[in-house]
Amino acid sequence: MGQVCPVVAPLGHRHLRHATISHGKGRGAPTEFPDLSYLPPEMAISILSHLSATELCLAGCVNEYWQQLADSELLWRGLCYSDWGDIDSFLPDEYHPTSYKRLYMLMDDGASLFNGDIENGITFLINNSVVGPTDRHIGCFLHESQSLHADKVLKFLEDRPGVLDEQVSLLEFEDVFLPDALRKFFTEVPAPKVRGDFLQQLVTKFSHRYFICNPNMSLTQETVYVLCYSLIMLSVDLGSPHVKNKMSKREFIRNLRGAVHEPSADYLVNLYDNIYLHGHVASKTRYKVYQS
Repeated sequence: MGQVCPVVAPLGHRHLRHATISHGKGRGAPTEFPDLSYLPPEMAISILSHLSATELCLAGCVNEYWQQLADSELLWRGLCYSDWGDIDSFLPDEYHPTSYKRLYMLMDDGASLFNGDIENGITFLINNSVVGPTDRHIGCFLHESQSLHADKVLKFLEDRPGVLDEQVSLLEFEDVFLPDALRKFFTEVPAPKVRGDFLQQLVTKFSHRYFICNPNMSLTQETVYVLCYSLIMLSVDLGSPHVKNKMSKREFIRNLRGAVHEPSADYLVNLYDNIYLHGHVASKTRYKVYQS
């Protein structure tokens, strides 16, 4: 999407009815954009509601009237919820924003700080009443935010098990097929790059949550744990170009038959087929990823 570049008329020159905007390189000549001061306020606000926060700030630079429109609490409230999710879940209890634009800017600044220095970012967010002080508030913030870097979130959760517990408790896996639930889990909780104690903790917490969400299933929590580790290893085996001799379906079933007894052969076949068709259970995250 190209940057909006309005032609600014001198303040008071009401005869300018259109402004020129560019759609970016290679997308045709500039087109005419109506001067919002000639539209009913409701229509002008509706047009501006399609802009991002950055674009809205730029639109406010056109003239004084556009600035008044761009500062609309209605617009910034919508941006807070669309870009930051359910903000009511992580704002301090009994806190009511006096300015949604200020709240948005504080959340954006806090996320940027978090991506540079985790503790400074969290301290900034709490001290500015953007995020409540409890593990529950912070867990909800991580659950809703999409502006944080995955590596920073992973490091923070490793150091703050209470926040991790709260974040996991927000996930729902009722009637979700096990490998799909595991993918959903690792989308919300970034997976470690190497196997180790923290991966074991994550699989344990997932198994517990999956068991709670599906109390009537035939699998025990211990069996879910074993199956999860098997799915992770199978994902690596089938997805890695360095593994020449891929694990067959028969080998996968035979290995599990010696470890767990509840799942039927058909269930284990479906597990294998899911990984074969849909790929690694921990390949995606909704957080930002550093590009090497």
